[in-house]
Amino acid sequence: MNLATWVERNGRRLRGRPATAVGDEVRGTWDEVAARVASVAGAMRGPLGLEPGDRVAIVMGNRPEYLEVQFAAWHAGLVAVPVNARLHREEVAYVLEHSGTAVVVVDEEHAEVVAPLVERLDGLRRMVVVPGGDWVELLYADPIPLQERASDDPAWLFYTSGTTGRPKGATLTHGNLLMASLSYFADISAVGDRDAVLHAAPLSHGSGLYGLPHVAKGAVSVFPASGALDGTELLALVRRWPGLSFFAAPIMVKRLATDPALAGADLSGLGTIIYGGAPMYLADLEEALATFGPRLAQIYGQGETPMTITGLSRADHAETDHPRWRERMAGVGFPRTDVEVRVVDADDRPLPPGEAGEVLVRGPVVMAGYWEQPGATEETLRGGWLHTGDVGSLDDDGYLTLHDRSKDLVISGGMNIYPREVEEALMTHPGVQSVAVVGKPDPEWGESVVAFVVLGGDGSSPTAEDLDRTCLERIARFKRPKEYHLVDALPTNNYGKVLKRELRTWLEEGTVPERR
Repeated sequence: MNLATWVERNGRRLRGRPATAVGDEVRGTWDEVAARVASVAGAMRGPLGLEPGDRVAIVMGNRPEYLEVQFAAWHAGLVAVPVNARLHREEVAYVLEHSGTAVVVVDEEHAEVVAPLVERLDGLRRMVVVPGGDWVELLYADPIPLQERASDDPAWLFYTSGTTGRPKGATLTHGNLLMASLSYFADISAVGDRDAVLHAAPLSHGSGLYGLPHVAKGAVSVFPASGALDGTELLALVRRWPGLSFFAAPIMVKRLATDPALAGADLSGLGTIIYGGAPMYLADLEEALATFGPRLAQIYGQGETPMTITGLSRADHAETDHPRWRERMAGVGFPRTDVEVRVVDADDRPLPPGEAGEVLVRGPVVMAGYWEQPGATEETLRGGWLHTGDVGSLDDDGYLTLHDRSKDLVISGGMNIYPREVEEALMTHPGVQSVAVVGKPDPEWGESVVAFVVLGGDGSSPTAEDLDRTCLERIARFKRPKEYHLVDALPTNNYGKVLKRELRTWLEEGTVPERR
């Protein structure tokens, strides 16, 4: 099945009904959006010369055209590569080159970042800027019929950072994304064509994935006019668009829950708030429930199994009289309808309830593999199970608690940051001899990035400002360390491996041995 079928159907059935909106203003009805999607698809297969399976990258902030490009790529039988618009140019370059992207669509804000790459990357043929003359040409191209796609054909390359420091492209098929959407209906919320979904989080990640079931049912996709979101704007949007649901990182939920504009406000028009991507502290969750009522649903997932491993349902959140409610709320919930979940030992043998081990997942929602990385695919999907790299335990009722995440992963503000990326950036400074990066609990962001640096190299003594500048030249701003500790040496074991657990202990106990 081709996912773009949803847009084509809505264009006929929901003619004249809103499909996209910015704030309270409708930007496209379903028949208009369906027509634009078919025309842009025609341009991709015609003037742009793309063939079935070619990749089209999207480097944009959240805006209605984003969805039109994505569904046009699928309508044309192509593969969409949504790119985190907050990445550094070199990180964007890697994704475009590794995916073999032929055409990249950008907004004006990111055109300056991407433009130099068109000349530099051999396979990148064209950059289209939205809005602009090139985009208008695409909109007025001759439309083409919906192209046939099989359920195992790639639809979305989800680039997620890996422990090697290089992102890996999780290949999500039309079948994967269909199953993730059906799982939303089964486990999170029903959706109707009078409902709405708010895109306050990036479309390249969770908001884009959770937008799919809403498109499938003909709900309107709403974009905050401010580009951000506060309580006053949310309240106005809920009044304008009843049944409004949205995905958010815990930090956003926390900020909204304490926004004075929402204190005692009528939120009867609010749908479901889906949160995930980082831990939610119990005190913050209780505050959010007091503000929003039982409208919260938590998800635990990865790009490799799009937002679908376990979850805490709205009913779970509402069951405050359950004797283990607080314990459950500190976990990540019950396996979703479309997957099997098990916890195993080092030899992949299932462990009994209460024992911690690696979390494994299998089901039709799990990715087909990593794009152009057969070795990594074989290792991660060995035995037919996705090996998440996360350590957790199941209780007697089947609820999962995570004890640790992927070995080095730092989640700050809902964004995944692998220390290896930051370490490699810092090691380019000639005054750095060695470096280790870990996460530190942060009450606002969930975690913050902390770098331990041993100076040496060329004998210079770079300051924190120098090191920060080095990072900003190579990686996205949100990945740079919030703290730098200059130390004489890093703690290692007998094999010379850095003991990051000891670094975390230094931070927790306030015993960092600063450089003499």
